[in-house]
Amino acid sequence: MTKRALLEMSVETLDAAIAAARGGADRIELCEDLSVGGVTPRAELMQEARAKIRIPIFAMIRPRGGTFHYSAAEFAEMKAHIDFAKSTRMDGVVLGILTPDGRVDVKRNAELVDLAGTLPVTFHRAFDELKDLQTGLEDVISTGVTRLLTSGGARTAEQGAGTLAGLLSQAGSRITILPGGGIRPGNLSQIARVTRASEFHSGLSNLLPGPRETHAEFEEGVRALVRLLEEESRVLESATKTI
Repeated sequence: MTKRALLEMSVETLDAAIAAARGGADRIELCEDLSVGGVTPRAELMQEARAKIRIPIFAMIRPRGGTFHYSAAEFAEMKAHIDFAKSTRMDGVVLGILTPDGRVDVKRNAELVDLAGTLPVTFHRAFDELKDLQTGLEDVISTGVTRLLTSGGARTAEQGAGTLAGLLSQAGSRITILPGGGIRPGNLSQIARVTRASEFHSGLSNLLPGPRETHAEFEEGVRALVRLLEEESRVLESATKTI
């Protein structure tokens, strides 16, 4: 049977991470303050998540919200965060640095990839700020990162699905393109069929509970995404056999 696509869930709390794992997610992107797109999680959150969760965890490495150009002090802070992520047995890191004029900062990103060592590195949606995505993709690949998380330059992956398909074709086997941005059970199948990606990223922020609620609805939302990816793998397998 065709293997289903991998599902990564971005979360900012331990309870959400546990619920995502229970719901069948394959990997966690661990952040804090997702309202600004995510920043580096606290040391305690990384430690607690690693103690409670068995699936892979990728830690966000981002010192603040806002722009993706960082000062020398902020760059040094990112290095320290990567070192800590390695010490807490994170399975990967997620980062992205742009130049002041809005291009991929190949030198600085490559330096962080080198520091990460054996940890896989995902270049995050800073990519979607670029004016030329095709050139940007080549720059991202040249840094040595393993994955690229992108909505295809659009507000959501659904709106950018056509561009995502083109980026996947351009990338070939050189890097994994990870569609993300507003992915929900209601649009995942369409995005999967247009892009044919092997991994997808979702946050399901609309299903996150209030302070007095449980994560039951969020967990079920993750299950729904997994079921849809399983169905898409069956559809793809059937289509392949028909050809």
